[in-house]
Amino acid sequence: MFSEPSPTVIQQLAPTGKLRAAINMSNFLLVTGHTPTGDPDGVSPDMARELARRLDVSCELLQYKTPGEVSDDATTGKWDVGNIGAEPKRAEKIDFSAAYAEIQATYLVPKGSSLKTIEQVDVKGIRIAVSARSAYDLWLERNIRNAELVRADGLDGSLDLFINDKLDALAGLRPRLIEDVIKVPGGRILEGQFTAVQQAMGCNRGNDEAATFLKTFVEEMKSSGFVAAAIEKHGVAGRLSVAPPA
Repeated sequence: MFSEPSPTVIQQLAPTGKLRAAINMSNFLLVTGHTPTGDPDGVSPDMARELARRLDVSCELLQYKTPGEVSDDATTGKWDVGNIGAEPKRAEKIDFSAAYAEIQATYLVPKGSSLKTIEQVDVKGIRIAVSARSAYDLWLERNIRNAELVRADGLDGSLDLFINDKLDALAGLRPRLIEDVIKVPGGRILEGQFTAVQQAMGCNRGNDEAATFLKTFVEEMKSSGFVAAAIEKHGVAGRLSVAPPA
């Protein structure tokens, strides 16, 4: 039996009478296409639509090019729920649920690279191409001690930077790197992961009842099989995993 939202939760999550959900369009595993009406489609939009159904309100999906732009609009009143990776820096403004899905992040290295393991990348003189303000960029910013992070705008931009400037490694989500390695003759994807990007749902801080309900909602979506079914439906099984219980 799913929990029922209180009038306060509905008011906090849908103050305009509809749920305005911010969707990160750059995550190709969570947004896999569009509906016939042009709305985003995929696991992330499905989560937003199901939340709106539970609140008994309509759902407006707001399309953002990057997760950083979603975070920028937190506290502005432009969206009610943000579907992006949970990161400590973002959590300063956004009250996140636990993750509902996870994606491995690792490195792609060029032909002839001496780098064999994740640990060998964080060495002085190594330059890492990364998509600016992605969840894994925020993780690298906190944890890389010796290597240099070289940022580009977006996933395509970081790949171009890696190739054109002959950098030592390209940081990215493993499923995307599997596609990118085709464009890097002789390139290799390193085994393991430096982090797992956790995809979550969040609302603006200060809406405590809404945040509590949102956290419960995400756990129910995992335990009920909703997330697993959405992953299967949208053809991303094996690349996107259901996150463990909180």
